[in-house]
Amino acid sequence: MAVELGRAGATVYATGRTTREHASEIGRASETIEGTAELIDDAGGQGIAVRTDHLEHDRVRELVERIEREQGRLDILVNDIWGGDRLVQWDKKMWEHDLEQGMRILRLGVETHIVTSRYAIPLLIRNPGGLVVEVTDGTEEYNGPHYRHPFYYDLAKYAPLRMARALAEELPEHGATAVCLTPGWLRSEAMLDNFKVTEDDWLAGTAQNPHFAISESPAFVGRALAALAADPDVARFNGSSLSSGGLAKEYGFTDVDGSAPDAWRYMTEVDQESTTADVTGYR
Repeated sequence: MAVELGRAGATVYATGRTTREHASEIGRASETIEGTAELIDDAGGQGIAVRTDHLEHDRVRELVERIEREQGRLDILVNDIWGGDRLVQWDKKMWEHDLEQGMRILRLGVETHIVTSRYAIPLLIRNPGGLVVEVTDGTEEYNGPHYRHPFYYDLAKYAPLRMARALAEELPEHGATAVCLTPGWLRSEAMLDNFKVTEDDWLAGTAQNPHFAISESPAFVGRALAALAADPDVARFNGSSLSSGGLAKEYGFTDVDGSAPDAWRYMTEVDQESTTADVTGYR
């Protein structure tokens, strides 16, 4: 998402805890904020890496103060903050799940978003047209009726939908918009590692799970974000739950392979227990 905003000409502050000198406990030391900033530069934007733990109020406040000092404004806030996958005990009931790890999941997936919005929105609303994008896993249509087990993951991934809805009530009087955005089945670096494939041969992953055929590259949701950011009428989506696949239909962009996978419609309409996957009509 940061790279696609850069491709559209934006100055993007890439924040997080992993730098080339210091890796977070997630342990993916090759994925740094400096590396993200360089990709933004390569795409034609300006990338600025700032090490920030979004649970630390003072660090987030200092980040926003730096943006104000260097740019004088903030136009888009993308709350794509997570890092809890390694803590999720996927096969545990609520009362069996480690409580400390469960609460940490909620801090990483919910509290970080709240802290960042608290300090960033006052700068964003100084100029009309600001956009807040809460990022989650799943649409309202999918997460609402479906239990995204286990308990703590379900809460962490439903909360951004409600945060966008709540901010959508408070921001319009300041000329700003809030939405929630989700990718489909995202071929992140971690997901590719999990399937033991690369982006070049990702289809080989369907041997492990045939439904991986509906997956998408990170560029797809990035293009969705860039399309929203460039839309002068984005306020029509205020409070909405949006997906990369749905916005591809709205704006006409595609994934890097020229397809437009509509993963959440697929996951709603196709039997996920089936060992047969047919993505015809879904990408």
